[in-house]
Amino acid sequence: IRCWSNIPFITMPLSRAHGKSFAHRSELKHAKRIVVKLGSAVVTRGDECGLALGRLASIVEQVSMLQNQGREMMIVTSGAVAFGKQRLRHEILLSQSVRQALHSGQSQLKDMAIPVLEARACAAAGQSGLMALYEAMFTQYSICAAQILVTNLDFHDEQKRRNLNGTLHELLRMNIVPIINTNDAVVPPPEPNSDLQGVNVISVKDNDSLAARLAVEMKTDLLIVLSDVEGLFDSPPGSDDAKLIDIFYPGDQQSVTFGTKSRVGMGGMEAKVKAALWALQGGTSVVIANGTHPKISGHVITDIVEGKKVGTFFSEVKPAGPTVEQQGEMARAGGRTLAALQPEQRAEIICRLADLLTDQREEILLANKKDLEEAENKGRLALPLLKRLSLSTSKLNSLAIGLRQIAASSQDSVGRVIRRTRIAKDLDLEQVTVPIGVLLVIFESRPDCLPQVSALAIASGNGLLLKGGKEAAHSNQILHHLTQEALSIHGVKDAVQLVNTREEVEDLCRLDKLIDLIIPRGSSQLVRNIQKAAKGIPVMGHSEGICHVYVDTDASVEKVTRIIRDSKCEYPAACNALETLLIHRDLLRTPLFDQIIDMLRVEQVKIHAGPKFASYLTFSPSEVKSLRTEYGDLECCIEVVDSVQEAVEHIHKYGSSHTDVIITENEKTAEFFLQHVDSACVFWNASTRFSDGYRFGLGAEVGISTSRIHARGPVGIEGLLTTKWLLRGDNHVVSDFSEHGSMKYLHESLPLPQRNTN
Repeated sequence: IRCWSNIPFITMPLSRAHGKSFAHRSELKHAKRIVVKLGSAVVTRGDECGLALGRLASIVEQVSMLQNQGREMMIVTSGAVAFGKQRLRHEILLSQSVRQALHSGQSQLKDMAIPVLEARACAAAGQSGLMALYEAMFTQYSICAAQILVTNLDFHDEQKRRNLNGTLHELLRMNIVPIINTNDAVVPPPEPNSDLQGVNVISVKDNDSLAARLAVEMKTDLLIVLSDVEGLFDSPPGSDDAKLIDIFYPGDQQSVTFGTKSRVGMGGMEAKVKAALWALQGGTSVVIANGTHPKISGHVITDIVEGKKVGTFFSEVKPAGPTVEQQGEMARAGGRTLAALQPEQRAEIICRLADLLTDQREEILLANKKDLEEAENKGRLALPLLKRLSLSTSKLNSLAIGLRQIAASSQDSVGRVIRRTRIAKDLDLEQVTVPIGVLLVIFESRPDCLPQVSALAIASGNGLLLKGGKEAAHSNQILHHLTQEALSIHGVKDAVQLVNTREEVEDLCRLDKLIDLIIPRGSSQLVRNIQKAAKGIPVMGHSEGICHVYVDTDASVEKVTRIIRDSKCEYPAACNALETLLIHRDLLRTPLFDQIIDMLRVEQVKIHAGPKFASYLTFSPSEVKSLRTEYGDLECCIEVVDSVQEAVEHIHKYGSSHTDVIITENEKTAEFFLQHVDSACVFWNASTRFSDGYRFGLGAEVGISTSRIHARGPVGIEGLLTTKWLLRGDNHVVSDFSEHGSMKYLHESLPLPQRNTN
């Protein structure tokens, strides 16, 4: 027997066998039977008199949605006292005004005082109204609700417990939502409390224990406890160092400092945690979350059931490794140490990683073979993605060469002075390059991305969180191990972290206090999802790679087929592969046009006709569904334009600002194209495939950015740096530069230090 607040708890109810709670948030979507506990602060208004109707309606809507999905929902609610208080205050004011009007005249009305209201009377007056409100709201969703009032004594009598259990099961069987509350009208007198002004509050912390009891008694899968705080913090919310605890494990109570309770109610967070742990022991998963925040209360319950990272999740299964929050903090600390190293030391780490890629290639290729076999057996990857997933000896050798290029070019990347200004005598200002902070790189089916991005992060002194696709789990694991082995030579192993937990990408995108920049590497759908999910964190990347090649009337016959073949066929799954071929109208039915078509047929490229191209043909290929399509395979669209100007307009309308090419021998036409196409990369007589960090001499890239802020095109070391200002003075104050001050601004540009070009 345990006793919390003088309420005896039987460690395990007699009718409940020891169950097993969900180990991970992602499993919550399988919850069938759910209890939602609404705390006083959630149900009541800010003035503590009456109910928060909008908030309550939103909660009812979410519960109804889940009920209509086939789940069994139960609600444990507070609010009767507050609702009754509102009604009784109205009655008292009305009766007092009538009496005083009869005996004392209207002049005395302003002196009326409302007496202290007895809480049991408030509960009696409020219960019927509260239930009527719930019934009216649930009726809007064609759902029936039923009220059950209980007291502590109902759980101590075995027969009453069985009756309660049977009633609840019968209601659930009939698709009725039980609404349970403590019968505050008949409970023993409470101790005086001033939380609700004018009311001696009935101890509503019983509702925390009531919800836990019911959850275990009914073998519930999930208990959602809604309060007025985001969840459980390691210290009182609002304190400087308070951090929200994402997952709470039994035995972690010692790491938590409990503060005061909520605005209303008697439970407080400590009582909620005790009740949650008791329910967890009984086999019920628990989440404590905020039900009052206007931005999330409208979907907090459904978000929890969908497994999203909301509130504090109670779990009995402690992961072997650190949480993603801990990994973010480790990456932050490791990145700062990395940035403080000498450039030669960072370069040494990268060169060591390059050596490991070739020295350990057999182990790497063996791990990659496991990934390929699993992907092929499950049949979950298309052929282009399988090609991206595959590693080879030549790929590893190319990676090693690229990494050594990064090491050689990174000597003066961090701490480079890019501007010097003499503000005044003995007051000099410098602008220097510094790391951005912590990068989150999310990539699909590209294990070769891991060492590339790691090397760029190391060279730029950034901490790094990596989230790879599960299809490349074995490859990513060994490549990350080798990366940390290389980092260990200078004691900065923690600077690069691989996220192996079941974190959803959407949840990672919400860690705005841990992550400074998100870089997605993958499909256009992945990039769009991340751009949509990111809250307060910049996203650098491109959502699509719709690259064009325009063949002008003055194009060289020898160059055209070579450039088109390379752009489309060399690696069709790449984001810099040709997707739309624009042909000048005058080239139709010419030998050059026939050569282009014959080459594409030989290479087995499926052709889709644009609307104008189709109009010129009697029997045309399949007409394109959209001119804004990234095929990522041996397919392309052919469209006809009347001029270079029309080609530019087509690219601006249907392109993705990635890479676009003109093939022509006319320099004037080429320069017009180069100057007017507004894309990250614009080429003349060169394949689209040159749009790559390695081919640009950057060593590698974290991605290709089509945004217009900070970095554009293939992003290497420079794109992972920002700046800070250093001001060196000698007892300078702004008042000395006032109209009658003793100093004057000089603002002289000073020469920059000599760069290391070796």
